[in-house]
Amino acid sequence: MRDVCLTLPTNRECADTITAIGAEAAYAARRFDVRVHLLVLDSADPAARSRHARAVAALPAVEGVVVHHLDEDAQRDFLREVIDRSGAAGPDKLLDLMLPAAVSYGACTNRAFLLAAALGCASVHRRDSDSRYQWLDGAPVYPIEHELATLGLKAADAAAAVTEYTLDPVHADKPVALVGASFVGELSVDLGEVRELDPEVYHDVVALWAPTGASEQDRRELVGASFVGGGTEPFTADRAVLDRPGIWHIDMCNIGLDHEVYERVPLPPATETIGSDYFLHHLVYDATLPGVTHNRHIVNFHTPERRTGAGFTAYQLRYAKFLLSMLYLYPVYTEMEEAGGALLDEHHHVRPGAIADAARRSAGTDRAENRRRLAELDRCYRRLGGKYAEFADHLLPRRARLLDEAQTDIEDFALLIDAWGPLVRASKATPADRLPNSRRTGNPT
Repeated sequence: MRDVCLTLPTNRECADTITAIGAEAAYAARRFDVRVHLLVLDSADPAARSRHARAVAALPAVEGVVVHHLDEDAQRDFLREVIDRSGAAGPDKLLDLMLPAAVSYGACTNRAFLLAAALGCASVHRRDSDSRYQWLDGAPVYPIEHELATLGLKAADAAAAVTEYTLDPVHADKPVALVGASFVGELSVDLGEVRELDPEVYHDVVALWAPTGASEQDRRELVGASFVGGGTEPFTADRAVLDRPGIWHIDMCNIGLDHEVYERVPLPPATETIGSDYFLHHLVYDATLPGVTHNRHIVNFHTPERRTGAGFTAYQLRYAKFLLSMLYLYPVYTEMEEAGGALLDEHHHVRPGAIADAARRSAGTDRAENRRRLAELDRCYRRLGGKYAEFADHLLPRRARLLDEAQTDIEDFALLIDAWGPLVRASKATPADRLPNSRRTGNPT
């Protein structure tokens, strides 16, 4: 029986989401010959964790589903054991990169990758706390349908499970490495209020993540495609395209990844940086690995704490750091694009050393563009006034530190890639029954 990991990393109350994802896990176990490890990585406050624990306990027993609900203490114990067993240099640094004190979208997913390796899983399927499923004819529309039907199969063998097969025949013997869709509902990045207040400012703020030297036409196209997901049309019938993945139409709330990808290269562990968990999208595409892009979109919504007070400040800071991160990620993307299939070995496995070397080289990129980004962001937010102008005041004395952090983040990414192989091997050597807070909800055979 194949083991797979359906994971929900969260730092906020989402008991309803746990219940919904538990139903998706049950569906997957019934629909496919798999054992589903439902992995809730819980960084929420104690009150929310208690509600999550009650939601987990209330999940019905389903044959083939195993639930793991790990708070940060349990995650830290697992990581310490894995890091020590790996023999990797700088264990304290690695623990901080894997479980930092601040929010890290990449690090929480990296923890899921290592735990999935310990559980013997063939794939990881990620959902988010601020998302729900669409419904059709009284039943939820589960993305895992397409993920489990194709992930890991040779592309030619997966063709029967999709509605369109447009892959260049030269890639037909490569495995399907990524399957995903997007979302309907609110923008994935919480900038809808900016767009309502001043469309011109919205254009300028979003265009700041364009590559250095991008033309105005390129910037406008980027703005038009950014953060809008699958639009607003509700799901009515399946459309699944097997080709190189449409990475602009796949979001991290709605993705499945084959273990041959995430066991070789992790995600950037940058803290307080939205978008830091999208690196493997680019790697799969540039390395010419096949993927399936489908239309079982998640329903996206934003929790209100992002729009007022400390929550607003924290979220806008994460967006600013996202803009700064692009200075260092774009050179890596460029190198990957130029390398293409050379990123793979003879077994169609990614060569992690090439990615680490590119990240180290990019760390030396001149900071002038990032200084410009910060200055332009300041201008835009002061034009909006109100809480946005207040955020500009908050950002001003922090500029030098943010510039340093953006460079450190890419250096840390290279360091983590170097250590990743030993960490994965050490995770696989960890007995699954050593994992805390595990509950088998059925008796799979």
